[in-house]
Amino acid sequence: MKPKAPIDGGAPLAQSPFSGLAAAGLPPGPGPGPVPAVPAPAARNRGRVDILRETGGRAGKTVTVVTGFTGIGLSEKGELARRMRAACGCGGTIKDGRIEIQGDQRETVARILAEAGFRPVHAGG
Repeated sequence: MKPKAPIDGGAPLAQSPFSGLAAAGLPPGPGPGPVPAVPAPAARNRGRVDILRETGGRAGKTVTVVTGFTGIGLSEKGELARRMRAACGCGGTIKDGRIEIQGDQRETVARILAEAGFRPVHAGG
């Protein structure tokens, strides 16, 4: 039977593992003070997009529709739609340049659009 490894923590280290850094010409580590915060990047303004809730022509089912994209390609719309579907846990599609997400998901969709740099506006009822 193999001897077990001690679990009492063992002896303290004889030297600091970082003591050799100064000899290698590397700068010293950060001081004991607080770590400086990295400034947040400035929010991009990519334009206004409208968020609508529609039920007409859908057999009473509610759909959240995002319209009004300018200067955005189909691939980026697809990526936004994928993120919205994943966050909402539902289905969705892109039709006629509009993103359609199943259900009343206006708040979640607005948060994702704001993170992407758009200015979401709740339009309609």
